[in-house]
Formats: sequence, structure tokens, C-alpha cells
Amino acid sequence: MDLPNCVFCDIIAGDLPSYIVYQDTNLIAFLDDHPLFPGHVLLCPRKHYETLLDLPRHLHETTLATTQLLARAVEAAVDAEGTFIAVNNNVSQTVPHLHIHIVPRRRRDGLKGFFWPRQKYMDDAAREAVRDAIEREIEKIRRQD
Repeated sequence: MDLPNCVFCDIIAGDLPSYIVYQDTNLIAFLDDHPLFPGHVLLCPRKHYETLLDLPRHLHETTLATTQLLARAVEAAVDAEGTFIAVNNNVSQTVPHLHIHIVPRRRRDGLKGFFWPRQKYMDDAAREAVRDAIEREIEKIRRQD
């Protein structure tokens, strides 16, 4: 399902130019138009899913395997020492179509990482309450599957 005004759906449909590096029946990968470094690739499902949480289970394995393939290819292609793999879900997601960033990295490349404000737990009881809540949600999700 393509959505109107989705840049990535337009790229997938061939309505916008792009530099495609990989494609199959479920996924497409192309160079980011605003790369952090040359070789920065975006991997997207062909169908429109807004976030990783929306990606159907039957695409999990192929998406991860393709991410791994692209990371290896990017590293080799641009002689990188490694890669940074990232997915934004809603917050900081400039295009609301699931996309995985595969960014080549080198030591001392100038990318400083994330400077997020850190928030400590008030105490061990608060930490345990959050841990328990996450564990319960995992079990709930597993029962639904």
C-alpha cells in the first residue's frame, strides 16, 4: 500500500530518482539523499509500514539478514572499519516509512554519537517496577502471537 506524499513510496514506485543498491520482492535499499557519510544506505520494506513495530513477523528474518548483507557490503565498498545501524520509530523519523540506516564508520570520523539527557531511577524499587512491567508486556505480546 503506497501512501500519498510518502517520499519512500514514491522512490519504490519509481516516481522519484534514487540510487538503488539492492532490491528484491520485499525490500529496497538506496543511498540516503542526506548522508552522514558517503555510503550511508537506507533499507525499506516495499510495502508501507511506518515503524519497526508495524513490520509483519514474516519479514523479520529477511529484513535482518538483508541489513547484515548491506552492512558487510557498505564496509567493503567504502573501506569502512564498521557500521552504525539505526532505526527511528516516530521520534526523529523524518519520513514516516520504516527505514533502517546503515552508516559506514571509521575511528575518529567526527560522529560524536548521541548526547541524550540521562535519567536515573529513583531507587531500586523503581528500577524493578519498570523491569517487571517490560517483562509482563513481553509475555502479553508472546501470548497474542
